[in-house]
Amino acid sequence: MSLAKVIEVISEGKTMEAAVENAVKQASKTVHNIKSVYVENINAVVEGESVTKYRINAKVTFVLEKD
Repeated sequence: MSLAKVIEVISEGKTMEAAVENAVKQASKTVHNIKSVYVENINAVVEGESVTKYRINAKVTFVLEKD
């Protein structure tokens, strides 16, 4: 039987896709066996009249390693 764990992270990028990729890339530096990312919330940072970056709140699911 395997056991999964979920952590919540906040990430940003120039696009929503880049923000998700950054979340996985950074989380995978310390967490292994990432299986999915659930984006809960998306925010856009506006400067002047333009969106400059996107921030996401995401839940990252990974399978715990067996001893």
